[in-house]
Amino acid sequence: MSVCDDTITGVTAIPTVVRRKAMVAGANRWLDELPALISELERRWNVVVGRPYGDPTEAYVAEATRADGTEAVVKLMVPPEGNHVRHEITVLRLANGHGCVRLLDSADEHGAMLLERLGPSMFDLEIPIDRRHRLLCAAAQQMWRPADGAELPTGADKGRWLITHIESAWEDSDRPCSEKAVAQALECLERRIAAHAAERAVLVHGDVHQWNALWSGTEFVLIDPDGLEAEPEYDLGVMMREDPVELMEGDPADRARQLAQWTGLDARAIWEWGVAERVSTGLLATRIGLQPVGRQMLAAADQIAEQNPSVSR
Repeated sequence: MSVCDDTITGVTAIPTVVRRKAMVAGANRWLDELPALISELERRWNVVVGRPYGDPTEAYVAEATRADGTEAVVKLMVPPEGNHVRHEITVLRLANGHGCVRLLDSADEHGAMLLERLGPSMFDLEIPIDRRHRLLCAAAQQMWRPADGAELPTGADKGRWLITHIESAWEDSDRPCSEKAVAQALECLERRIAAHAAERAVLVHGDVHQWNALWSGTEFVLIDPDGLEAEPEYDLGVMMREDPVELMEGDPADRARQLAQWTGLDARAIWEWGVAERVSTGLLATRIGLQPVGRQMLAAADQIAEQNPSVSR
């Protein structure tokens, strides 16, 4: 992660994307009160909060140092976060450092977490795409475990949420992709909702990509889990939406087949989650000004919908 260098009113500047997300969410008061909240957490956790990282999009994330000198990270979710913080904390506790960052402390009422400090991301290290996908699969597989009773959203819940999000975001963003792309994403989601089976559901990260994979000193581990109890193919579907330019340089279905081969999972399920995630994330990125990735994802979605490729098991 990169850090911001500007300082305002005693607290480090809020990265532009985070500020924009907070304003879209109607969280202007949170922006105004952030310096006071950081001071409260410093006292509560006996830490000193330093510069924020410049690349997070969902939260204010800053360097921190504990009283014993241990390096850590403070993360404050942009409100209204709903149950997201509770779900993220649940995932981190269940994973317990296996494939995922370690949770050191939390303040649920503030949407805040104290996390272990990790090294650079896969993006920063410019890991080649084929090796990157293998490493991401390895990290995700460490996390996959039973999550019965964890009260996390299911894959079917996420599918229904994605349908609502895509339909509203497409209209709110002035229809930045084709109607065919939206229709294809909704059809794929209906199939994944119908396919949800509790006996196959495991703890999944929910947002596996190179910006969320950081070097721990011995391996890459994942940060910022969304947290679901879903078929494991969901995590690989997220990997299908990433690197949209590279995806379209060949047969896009080849990536789904390769991910399925490495993990022993279902290529069609991976493909269908990828179709939905590509449209959903492309629309979100467009709405908050995260470009050019938003345009690239939606352009890939348009092309795939026009070609209507299919993937066999």
